Amino acid sequence: MFYYLVALVVIGLDQLTKWLVVKKMQEGESIEIIQNVFYLTSHRNQGAAWGILQGQMWFFYIITLVVIVGIVYYMQVHAKGKALFSISLAFMLGGAIGNFIDRIFRKEVVDFLNTYIFSYDFPIFNIADAALTIGVALLIIYMYLDERKAKKEKQNGSNSTYHTTE
Repeated sequence: MFYYLVALVVIGLDQLTKWLVVKKMQEGESIEIIQNVFYLTSHRNQGAAWGILQGQMWFFYIITLVVIVGIVYYMQVHAKGKALFSISLAFMLGGAIGNFIDRIFRKEVVDFLNTYIFSYDFPIFNIADAALTIGVALLIIYMYLDERKAKKEKQNGSNSTYHTTE
């Protein structure tokens, strides 16, 4: 249940920040937070990350529903008792639902976090996108650690010899 609460917090933060951007900023308006590094920029996106597949809403509805169902399934069946796996799925679930809400009600996704990394203008994103990215990064770490654990267990199992006495 805790992990679903994490997803709800992500959704709440995402929707609150998007609501504030829509209510308080004009589209295209930018507020400097850290010069040449970080800005709040009101932007809309009808596609996926980096603006790909613009206007393909039905595609995103279907894909997002499949992703949400898959994440919930994995949380219920495979992630029980695995904190890192569960938290990664919770972040991904919150992020997926956050952007899904935008697509359903606004017919576009509100983006506003605008960063420059070594003078590269990184695509504008939002809390849901950040949560998805964090979730995927945590999932990769979990998979790496799980693989290492499995190899170690296999190695320990093959190194032990069993002698039976009769």
